[in-house]
Amino acid sequence: MPTIYTIGFRQKSLAEFISLLREAGVDAMIDIRLRNQSQLAGYTKKRDFDFLLREGFGIAYEHRPELAPTVEILDAYRTDEDWQAYEQRFGPLMVEREMEHVAREILARYQSPCLLCSEPTADCCHRRLVAEYWQACLPELEIVHL
Repeated sequence: MPTIYTIGFRQKSLAEFISLLREAGVDAMIDIRLRNQSQLAGYTKKRDFDFLLREGFGIAYEHRPELAPTVEILDAYRTDEDWQAYEQRFGPLMVEREMEHVAREILARYQSPCLLCSEPTADCCHRRLVAEYWQACLPELEIVHL
């Protein structure tokens, strides 16, 4: 049974973050953030993060912004903090972008990929929504939130 992992980096030290990935056997980090070069990204800034994962731990890295919300959806959520409205906006975007094709592509290339975003837990994070959408399209897919 294929497994997709998810993780958020906020409120995790680098040591804790890497330990979680290694314990799970993650072989690819799929970065689904809209913006991955912000000063707030810390150790997960795109160029440095790619190098760290690949050279330090043998984990592949891909930035897949097509799995991220639009600027409008993200900004609306930051303004109103209405998670239900966010889900209602993001759901049709996943269908429109045919995100299930990305799932098949990633699962064909990696054994244990992990979706990355910033939120500390998956509850109110689009990585959970993407993983659940993929699971709806590929029912044999197991989801594990790290």
